[in-house]
Formats: sequence, C-alpha cells, structure tokens
Amino acid sequence: MALFLAAACLAQVNSVKPNAGPKSVGSADVQAIRSSAAYAELLLHKADLDSNLNALLVDYTEDFPKVKDIRLELGFLKIEMDRLLAVKPSDTSKLSEALGKLMLKKVELETELDMLRVQYKDDHPDVKKTRKKIDTYESAIKEILG
Repeated sequence: MALFLAAACLAQVNSVKPNAGPKSVGSADVQAIRSSAAYAELLLHKADLDSNLNALLVDYTEDFPKVKDIRLELGFLKIEMDRLLAVKPSDTSKLSEALGKLMLKKVELETELDMLRVQYKDDHPDVKKTRKKIDTYESAIKEILG
C-alpha cells in the first residue's frame, strides 16, 4: 500500500509543472514567489528533511523505513512547493508565513495518513480523523489562495 501511495505521490509531483500558467511569467515573478514567507517555510522544512535523509543514508539503505518516510514527505512537500510556484504573480501577496505553516501541516498529515494506511484500512477511525484534518487544512489553503 505504501509503495502504491509513494508511486501516486511521485506521479502527482511529475504532473505538476512549476509556473504552469501564462508564458509571460518571468524569472522576476518566480523570484518574488521564492522570496515569499510561505515558500521560505516550505524550503526550511525541505532543508531539514534533506539533512536528516543524508544523515540516515550514511548508515542505512533506501529500504530503511525512516528513509522511505522522508522520501514520501519530500514528495508531498514538492507538490506544495510547485503549487506555490504556479501562483499568479498578482497573488504573491497571499504567500504569507501562515500559508506556509498551513501547507507544512498538511504535508505532515499526508505523510502520517500514508503511515496509518499501512497499518489500518481506510474505514479505521484514525485514518478517517487524519483525512478530515487534511481536508480542513486544504480548505484553509484554498481560502487563502482563492
């Protein structure tokens, strides 16, 4: 199950194109997004995950469960980073620290959900609760981004 979800996550990552919008979006616009507080929050978390992953890979292989979990979380994080990069230049003022924190919490919950699904069926109360939490964070993100 986890392997299937990891593959689905990677497929989703590969289908999201940064700045997949009007071709008039320039590098100054991308730089404005990358300079935003929301993007900085995600980038900080990515750096932490990359650092932890590199430390683990000194002693463990790709098959080590924690390595797999970090890779999965990095996949979910990339989806959210690409989502920010696709924001219209006129909406960069919406990319606040709070938005970044909402996105980070959603990424963490998505990773947790994947781990729960390895242990439990989809109708398990913990799986349902985590899915509802993800939906709540996604609603808040959509409210901000429009």
